[in-house]
Amino acid sequence: MKKNRKTLKAIVYILLTGYSLLTLFPFVWSLSTSFKTTREITAGGTFLPEDWSFQGYQTIFSSQFPTWMMNSLVVGLAVTFLNLVFNTMAGYALARIPFKGRQLIFSFLLLLIMIPSQVTMIPLYIIVSDLGLVNTRSSLILTTMINITYIFMMRQFFTNFPREIEEAATVDGLSRFGTFFRIVLPNMKAALATQTVFIFMGIWNEFMKPLLFISSPEKYMLTQGLNALSKQYMNATKWDVIMAGAIISVIPILILYILLNKYFIRANDQTAGIK
Repeated sequence: MKKNRKTLKAIVYILLTGYSLLTLFPFVWSLSTSFKTTREITAGGTFLPEDWSFQGYQTIFSSQFPTWMMNSLVVGLAVTFLNLVFNTMAGYALARIPFKGRQLIFSFLLLLIMIPSQVTMIPLYIIVSDLGLVNTRSSLILTTMINITYIFMMRQFFTNFPREIEEAATVDGLSRFGTFFRIVLPNMKAALATQTVFIFMGIWNEFMKPLLFISSPEKYMLTQGLNALSKQYMNATKWDVIMAGAIISVIPILILYILLNKYFIRANDQTAGIK
């Protein structure tokens, strides 16, 4: 019986390792291609560069790419912060504060999740246009500063949070806000880290809203900029430039994930019921 379990575990590990390598291969290929010369890419040489070249990265940084990256970084940080504040507070209110119509509001929010975002694009654009916010960062920040999915997620985390801790804080004289900010939030690092990773990654990779709201090249988000670069250099077979831009665009997400990795894994373990 034990031998069968070990064999099954070994098979699972082999399959997961194979899947990981398969998933990682496109990224490694892109990284390798970004250091190749145009001639070598066109000739279809070896997997690793024969003549290492930084021409792709030099071309990227001599364009408007740094400006696009800074635009995405500013919007990404602002959207992530606002989502953390509003989603977390809304989730806490729906989980802990008794008020009339709470269940009705929660049910309505769940219904809104089912509406595809494409359906609301045109009404959203009309509202943004009437407010005079077209072609501004504010149009992206204000239209993505709340996410119903993460309100639902935070509500579930707060529902499972021990009430006894909050009751003890109330007995000690803390107000509702004091209990929330001084007791509850410090114990929700895993949930906050999970929300941070997914929200930042979502807005960093967002393409439809920037395409709809932003028209000036100097105000492009990174996704728009990469799309413009691909159109500009694809016909010239400048794959090293395109791959260099793609690699650089992944770095902020990797840094964020590395910084919050331990909390992210802990949240997944808690969700799966692992102690």
